Amino acid sequence: MTDARKSYSAAAEVGFVRTRRTRLARMWIELKKAPPTAIFGLAVIMFYIILGVFAPWIAPYGEAEIFPQPFASWSSEHWFGTDQIGRDILSRLIYGSRNTIGIALVTTLIAFLIGGVFGLVAAITRNWIDQLISRGVDVLMAIPSLIFALMLLSIFGSSAWSLILIIAVLDSTRVFRLTRATAINVAVMEYVEAATLRGEKLGWVMRREILPNILPPLVAEFGLRFCFVFLTIAALSFLGVGIQPPTADWGTMVRETANLIQFARFDLKAGLTPLLPASAIALITVAVNFVVDWFLHKSSGLRDEH
Repeated sequence: MTDARKSYSAAAEVGFVRTRRTRLARMWIELKKAPPTAIFGLAVIMFYIILGVFAPWIAPYGEAEIFPQPFASWSSEHWFGTDQIGRDILSRLIYGSRNTIGIALVTTLIAFLIGGVFGLVAAITRNWIDQLISRGVDVLMAIPSLIFALMLLSIFGSSAWSLILIIAVLDSTRVFRLTRATAINVAVMEYVEAATLRGEKLGWVMRREILPNILPPLVAEFGLRFCFVFLTIAALSFLGVGIQPPTADWGTMVRETANLIQFARFDLKAGLTPLLPASAIALITVAVNFVVDWFLHKSSGLRDEH
């Protein structure tokens, strides 16, 4: 009996390894078929992930380390110069990838958790719960998000968690709309009704029957929503109510170095300094959109014409 169990375990392990290798091979084949824009987007995203994870080891100086040369020009010691109080621009750009992208990613995940759960519940129940949630979402969507976020941040403060929760709740309204619209079409299918009739709980139906069938549009929306959240955080930081100093943030860096643009005719390198964090914001936004476009093309079932 013991030998039989060992043989079964060994066979299961071999099967798992083969399945994993097959999946990796399929992923590699799909990646080789990807257009240049998608490969470029994936490369940029991986570059930013590496910067964020290994920021303390990659950055030449500390995130808030101050040097006695404010607004120093580009040099061998400070490749991109220093800001108005003498902090190294390159180091803050590297740490900014961790802070800005990390907070945007956490915010997007929370927004999808809130909007996805309520959207699925509203699509399945289709009763007064659906009406109550939908009307509440209509009220939140009627107010401009940026103005509403500015008002709430001025009330609750500009801490990192306040920023995350406020933007997540506001953006969850868009996720709710998409989830509800796509889930309603699946909720009327026969296999969903059969699961409900045999007594499956609401959570099981949501997780096993509906969610797998609406995953492609949600994954695509996740990429687009991440871009909107990322740009919103950068805009709030530029206005002074987002990520607060001394934490490095690209939006704050643009605001702090914006005055250097007027000195471009005297020192071109100094005039380009505000464009560095702005370019970092634009680059990650374009890269994510390239990857999302490729994923939408793959999930739509369309085939490239050769």
